[in-house]
Amino acid sequence: MSPLVFIFIIYMCINLSQGMQMPYMTSDPKEISGKSFDYIIVGGGTAGCSLAATLSEKFSVLVIERGGSPYGDPLVEERQYFGYSLLQTDDYSSVAQSFTSRDGIENYRGRVLGGSSAINGGFYSRASEEFVKKAGWDKDLVQDSYKWVESKVVFMPQLTQWQSVVQFGFLEAGFYPYNGYNLEHTQGTKIGGSIYDQCGKRHTSADLLGHGKPSCITVLLNATVKSVIFDGNNKTRAVGVRFMKSDGSSSKSYKAHVEKHRGEVILAAGALGSPQILLLSGIGPENHLRDLDIPVILNLKEVGRKMSDNPGISLLVDRFSQNRTLEPPQVAAIAEGYKFILESEVLPTNFTTTRISIAAKIAFPKSKGRLKLSSTDPRENPSVKFNYLEREEDLDACLEMVLLLQHVARSETVTFFLGTQNQEKLLGGDEELKSFCKENVRTYYHYHGGCVVGSVVDEDYRVNGVKRLRVVDGSTFEESPGTNPMATVLMLGRYQGIKILRERETEKDEDERIQSPQGSPQQPQP
Repeated sequence: MSPLVFIFIIYMCINLSQGMQMPYMTSDPKEISGKSFDYIIVGGGTAGCSLAATLSEKFSVLVIERGGSPYGDPLVEERQYFGYSLLQTDDYSSVAQSFTSRDGIENYRGRVLGGSSAINGGFYSRASEEFVKKAGWDKDLVQDSYKWVESKVVFMPQLTQWQSVVQFGFLEAGFYPYNGYNLEHTQGTKIGGSIYDQCGKRHTSADLLGHGKPSCITVLLNATVKSVIFDGNNKTRAVGVRFMKSDGSSSKSYKAHVEKHRGEVILAAGALGSPQILLLSGIGPENHLRDLDIPVILNLKEVGRKMSDNPGISLLVDRFSQNRTLEPPQVAAIAEGYKFILESEVLPTNFTTTRISIAAKIAFPKSKGRLKLSSTDPRENPSVKFNYLEREEDLDACLEMVLLLQHVARSETVTFFLGTQNQEKLLGGDEELKSFCKENVRTYYHYHGGCVVGSVVDEDYRVNGVKRLRVVDGSTFEESPGTNPMATVLMLGRYQGIKILRERETEKDEDERIQSPQGSPQQPQP
């Protein structure tokens, strides 16, 4: 890299980090208690921040985030510490909250402003055209929404040495064509976008709050929503939320309300958080709610159902732990029919050692699970079971996926770089492969479902049977879009925000038409 290019990159990085006005943030629930807003967004994560920024262009918005701020936290912001946040978790305050599904597989969820975009690998890639079409979305608005996000927090990565190596490994294994730097979801090998800039700083969805109208946004940090509040006269109309401190120091609850005429509560708390809040609010399967003595507002049986997590397999391709520079994924291999997604990263095993992983996921698992409440405390994780590889089709797909992983791991480029030509023999017959899959299946961290469109929410993301309550996040997906859902969840917040603004404009025009006096009949001209 020439000195001039280096200086230019540093200059651009400095400009990116300066001059952006952010909304008012507080961790004091008393400041918010009793106040009213046009919109209350529960969850300042991947979808919630882009949604809040969009709605703030015309309305007042309260964002309630159960975690703290990502700013000033090197485990979030610095690429050199990628993965460390998953090693340092606790019950109430860590930016990543661990949970173990009833399948016995450990997993993580974001607990910080920015949500999972603050703890993930930062790989950015759009959904396929087929996904957009199946969702029934406006194609032009989808494109505009993606571009809005990309103009603010997405960057073209500079490939590291290992990412260049594994890129050739994917090609050797048959993942063609080579698509270069490409944000679209297309078959073959490609370099994706990144929310890490050229200086290695992460730009989470929280940055998008500064691209709305910050004076119209209030962010309450370290507060967990306990339940939605409903109208005393109309039990199925949302009028606000109850919330409490996240740190476990007190069970005292506070209230915030939406404006009376057309205010809304929008859940954007993720695939675990949003169905959990609906259940805690009395919306869900009646028998389950009664078991926990939760008053039933609406017997909506599909809340918490159709939970899915893409089964993943990870191969450690270096022979032993080392101390390499940590690397999030920059390159993806997408199989024919989008059936499998492969990526590689250098991950920390602790704070001093690393391993190189090449991992793959089944893109369209048939096995589904369910989320239930394990407690009425909203700060505790709900209970979830994904039923990994339960369906025979998924197990068969896993066999095929492992063979592809082995081809990449044993490619000439990868083995030469790592000096691992004398690897152990390939896994052989179907039974051996099935046993390997069952024993080594893991999460790819792309779990979704629980508030699926058509089952829990309608095509406008309104909760079925409830007024002024929506869900806008990955819990509404029945399948995970693209190589990973982050790009599409960021887009969805913007997309739905624009649609809501358009709805409100139409309603305003209709109100003005109704309220305007009727004109007198036109008099004939003399």
